[in-house]
Amino acid sequence: MESTSSTASCLCQQVVKIRLQQQKGLSTDLLKYKGPIHCAKTIVREEGIFGLWSGASPTVMRNGTNQAAMFTAKNTIDILLWKKHEGDGKVLQPWQSMVSGFLAGTAGPICTGPFDVVKTRLMAQGRTGDIKYKGMFHAIRTIHAEEGLRALWKGLLPRLMRIPPGQAIMWTVADQVMGLYERTYLQSAQV
Repeated sequence: MESTSSTASCLCQQVVKIRLQQQKGLSTDLLKYKGPIHCAKTIVREEGIFGLWSGASPTVMRNGTNQAAMFTAKNTIDILLWKKHEGDGKVLQPWQSMVSGFLAGTAGPICTGPFDVVKTRLMAQGRTGDIKYKGMFHAIRTIHAEEGLRALWKGLLPRLMRIPPGQAIMWTVADQVMGLYERTYLQSAQV
């Protein structure tokens, strides 16, 4: 639920960012959007307020699937590599958490590649003018038909260079904090 609400609140910022990034040229006189505020105003004027939420469906799907894949992978990796089960009181060494977090961080981008590609394309195209993709499923079918299956994972390598290292750090901290909590409160409660 929190992932969905944070997605909704940040989505319009992503649309503006993608529209600004896709512009070509250095002269501001030739660019459609002069800056973030001008971009947002132009989108609202030309496409309506919902233009700021273009690509919402694949974004929600990507974020939800990413979280499910990452948490499932982290739990599975901890069990398989370190024999760590939830609530067993065992605290992983920081390097173990880092390995688990890094590996778990690869699961999300691999599972969500198509949603990420479709999200970006829907955000970039807008809701008026030349509409190539009519929605999430139409975009998946069109990209697959015109560019092949691998096109649905374009941009995977940069995502894998960014997300797993961050997850390694996040899980190292989270596991240590949870370990401290379990040692401090759960073990003393059993006495």
